[in-house]
Amino acid sequence: MVHLLVPSPHRLPDQLRPDLRLVFVGTAASTRSAELGHYYAHPGNRFWRALHEAGITRRRYQPSEFASLIELGIGFTDLCKTGAGMDHQIAAEAIDVPGFRAKIEMYRPRTIAFTSKKAASLFYGRPSTAISLGRQASDGSLPEIFVLPSPSGAASGNWTLRPWRELAAWIAA
Repeated sequence: MVHLLVPSPHRLPDQLRPDLRLVFVGTAASTRSAELGHYYAHPGNRFWRALHEAGITRRRYQPSEFASLIELGIGFTDLCKTGAGMDHQIAAEAIDVPGFRAKIEMYRPRTIAFTSKKAASLFYGRPSTAISLGRQASDGSLPEIFVLPSPSGAASGNWTLRPWRELAAWIAA
């Protein structure tokens, strides 16, 4: 008897390969992204606009084109690969920081960019209030790490493009 593994409807595939110049890391897929199978797919999400406006990409991509960014050296993953929804809706036990660290060790990207202070706080094990936006201090054991303001429409009160531009300057260097 053959058993087929059916992917969870709440899971976006990692877009990773060795030596990427940049990997974007979220907490988990939004409900809309999980439904469509595209990263940052909600129409109110600023991710794709910010990527272009900051100068990381030459044009504005659509969420459905996320897989093509790997050819630009840009990958995607989330700390939770089994759940979907807003950060406060994701069960703590679904967050897989050790699994994420293993991916980073395997693929060795040049830069990691957390797309929210919440994702960074889960990674670092510190409260979001203790996380600053922009480039993080490095101990040399990990790739360079940036923390970006969440592009989610739900986080619009804290929006700024400045850390995205800082990231664009770093990866262009």
